[in-house]
Amino acid sequence: MIKPRLILLSDLFGGNPEWIQYYVEILEPKFDVQFYDVLKLAQIDSSNEEKEIHNQFLSGGIEKAVANLLNYEKGDIAILGFSIGGTIAWKASLRGLKTIQLVAVSSTRLRFETEVPNCEMQLYFGSNDFNKPNQQWFSNLKMTSQIFENEDHWLYSKKNNILLICSNFL
Repeated sequence: MIKPRLILLSDLFGGNPEWIQYYVEILEPKFDVQFYDVLKLAQIDSSNEEKEIHNQFLSGGIEKAVANLLNYEKGDIAILGFSIGGTIAWKASLRGLKTIQLVAVSSTRLRFETEVPNCEMQLYFGSNDFNKPNQQWFSNLKMTSQIFENEDHWLYSKKNNILLICSNFL
């Protein structure tokens, strides 16, 4: 039996952090999992400081990552995106990526989006993440989210939250 395709899009720091391995272990039995380091998708040098990496994403890196993702993925996919990875997934889905399901965790840049991709969607934010979209944004886009109480932006890297996030796919 062919497993459905699921792509994981890293956060701003890319690499292969330990926490991403927990997602892969949980999801691999059911999916053909492909992990993408968004720094590589955006062709950004990971040796830069966080602020410089962030600036490079905002000055063309997001669009470059979207274009590369559209080139790499041609079939139906589910996506789990972390922070900027969720924003890249959202934008790629609007531009024709064949997304059947999108789960974005701590994707705070979504607060600037005005269109919603046409797919099943789940958004997660920490209650202490001050950059999450406000209630007006959710209302305007007719969106909902699950809020993790007493969690910050990096809620996705904590083992106790990972199983709950993965439950969308299991």
